[in-house]
Amino acid sequence: MKKYLILIVLLFPVLVAAQTIKGVVMNTKHVSLIGANVYWEDSKVGTTTDSEGKFEISMKGITNKNLIASYVGHTADTVLVKDQKFVMIHLEENATSEAINVVAEKPGIIISNSSAIKTEQITQTELGKAACCDLAGAFETQITVQPQTTNVITNSKELRLLGLSGVYNQVLVDGFPMIMGLSYTYGISSIPGPLVDNIFVSKGANSVLQGFEGISGQINVITKERYNSDKLLVNIYMNSFMEKQLNANYTFKTGDWSNITSFHTTQPADKFDRDNDNFLDVPQITRYSLFNKWSMGDEHQLGWNSKITLRYLNENRAGGQTNYNADTDKGSSTVYGQSVDINQPEFSARVGYRLDETHDFQVFASGFYQDQKSYFGTVDYKANQTNLYGNLQYEMNYSDHTLKTGASIRYMNLNENVGFTENSLGRTYAGEYLKKETIPGLFAENTMNFLDDKLTWIAGVRVDNHNQFGTIFTPRTLVKYNATDNTTLRANIGTGWRTTNLFSENINLLVSSRDIVFAEAMKPEKALNYGFSLTQNFNTEDENVIGHFMADFYRTEFQNQIFPDYDSDPTKAIIKNFEDPSISNGLQLEFFVKLWDQVEFKAGYNYLDVYRVVDGVNEQLPFNSKHKVLASFSYKPLSKEYHFDVNLHWFGQQRLPITSSNPEEFQRPDFSDSYFVVNPQFTYSFEFFDVYLGCENLLDFRQERPIISWQNPFGPYFDTSSVWGPTKGREIYIGFNYRIPNE
Repeated sequence: MKKYLILIVLLFPVLVAAQTIKGVVMNTKHVSLIGANVYWEDSKVGTTTDSEGKFEISMKGITNKNLIASYVGHTADTVLVKDQKFVMIHLEENATSEAINVVAEKPGIIISNSSAIKTEQITQTELGKAACCDLAGAFETQITVQPQTTNVITNSKELRLLGLSGVYNQVLVDGFPMIMGLSYTYGISSIPGPLVDNIFVSKGANSVLQGFEGISGQINVITKERYNSDKLLVNIYMNSFMEKQLNANYTFKTGDWSNITSFHTTQPADKFDRDNDNFLDVPQITRYSLFNKWSMGDEHQLGWNSKITLRYLNENRAGGQTNYNADTDKGSSTVYGQSVDINQPEFSARVGYRLDETHDFQVFASGFYQDQKSYFGTVDYKANQTNLYGNLQYEMNYSDHTLKTGASIRYMNLNENVGFTENSLGRTYAGEYLKKETIPGLFAENTMNFLDDKLTWIAGVRVDNHNQFGTIFTPRTLVKYNATDNTTLRANIGTGWRTTNLFSENINLLVSSRDIVFAEAMKPEKALNYGFSLTQNFNTEDENVIGHFMADFYRTEFQNQIFPDYDSDPTKAIIKNFEDPSISNGLQLEFFVKLWDQVEFKAGYNYLDVYRVVDGVNEQLPFNSKHKVLASFSYKPLSKEYHFDVNLHWFGQQRLPITSSNPEEFQRPDFSDSYFVVNPQFTYSFEFFDVYLGCENLLDFRQERPIISWQNPFGPYFDTSSVWGPTKGREIYIGFNYRIPNE
């Protein structure tokens, strides 16, 4: 099957399709206008701009070449089309734009209608419906992405798609691979919510431009810039555990360059132990982050454009027994605790030059260095990582095609040292673990439009050469068909692969008392993913009722997968390649409706069947709710002075790791309970000031005493890997935003 897939992708057909013209609609500040109307004068042929302000419209049968663009609160403009292949349209705000723009607020969720890649765009409007202190909290109103706790003691999290571990989806920051290796475990918590502009989520195999990963999908976090930010934003947040956060964004312009500078700090919570298990419910986190982004030019305009970003992160986490002191008890064999100290500088840069409407060149470069010093009980874990990434990309627009091709290179140098301050359990995995990767690659991706733009086909392939595993091909193809103006069908298929960073991606290995046994050398993880989706939009003629229904199904089939085997021996975690069938089936249904621009309701259902086949028997993998339901409700009056938002999550049973061979007092059920989580928030807005009050886990559901053998954390049965639900209970929070808008 793989050979046929590669053949399909590599055969870029030379077909004659309907002639089209592409373009982008922006305001005079070069901000892309989403949902702008674009149509030919004196005709019924029209379209709307997508999530990036881009459009593509057919010229078939058009004799009047006046192209009109209009947008609420802006003066319409007409462009005479001669032989251009790409047009840029700038609309001026009219005198009443301020009042109208309040009504034409950007939707919370935008589903791309123009691309073959089904992408859910989460905007600042949606992010404002919850506290969103960090990236892990940005998905409270979503069902597609599931934040999952990976270590309850330090509260590290990952983002799951299709029921698979977060390592199988590619998390990008401004299009750059910044969260990988050491930065994977704590990286998503280090991105403050007030810095996020949009989050783009796509499931399954999609574009090959950013790499060979993204087996289950891609999450691209776009940070703010001057043009979409306030001149000054100050955010203060505090919760009922007395954890405090301060965020400050400041923007300015000098010459051709614009800048946003952001400062973030988190200060530790008080000590709480509601379970009376002598372990803290909430870790002590101290974080400082400084972010600085410079921007010049616009990628849609002719000439040069660039973005340069610098960030520095310093973070300290401490958790464990209530009397643990991170300053004096690191590595102690009498007081159990965990401490993580992180220092991470990073940079990213994108420089582009658009020669004309047809040819565009871009260079991407990024890198980070992380130094981490950690103690997990008596396990001493010290590691450092250097990551570098480069991508040279050329884009050519011709006829009804857009060809993107180029070369990339990745470099990783990961040095991990594991030791024990005391080793009464006889664990054997102490030592130095070195990983050096150099992966040059070539890629090409062609986007084609047929049938008067009703059919869009993306065909892409990349070939990468790993310094240890050799040459690996990654073909992918995606198809979109607009059955009607409101009905969109999509299908995609492709492969993906990745190499494993065992300790940083499976931090529970270091936390538990289990010995780690390497049964064989680890090979790259490889999988085939394919899926189908339907998007049905609807609205009344007066647009008092708008909404959509979405249904999608994705299947992932692994050819090789590595995950610790916790079931064979309760005292060991066995690491080996699993080359028998390992499958993930994910079905998602979602319904959304907005009434009279005031009331929003969303309901979603997620079915996940994630298993591996062992000796002919399907074995469900742990920590996946086979059934999950989301319901959310929002109300905002036309005055926009306040809004009330609430979301409800229901999680079905999850299979848990087998503990039947433990002594009876250290055994746990094979399945978790099902449970509800309700999160309401109320926000009131003044002219320059917002205040919000909310609650996470209003019903106060808790998985009590989630740690196995908490009475003896240095004993052979101590295990923190059986966390399947909330552990800290109800959390009330309050926050304030002070804004000075940009002129």
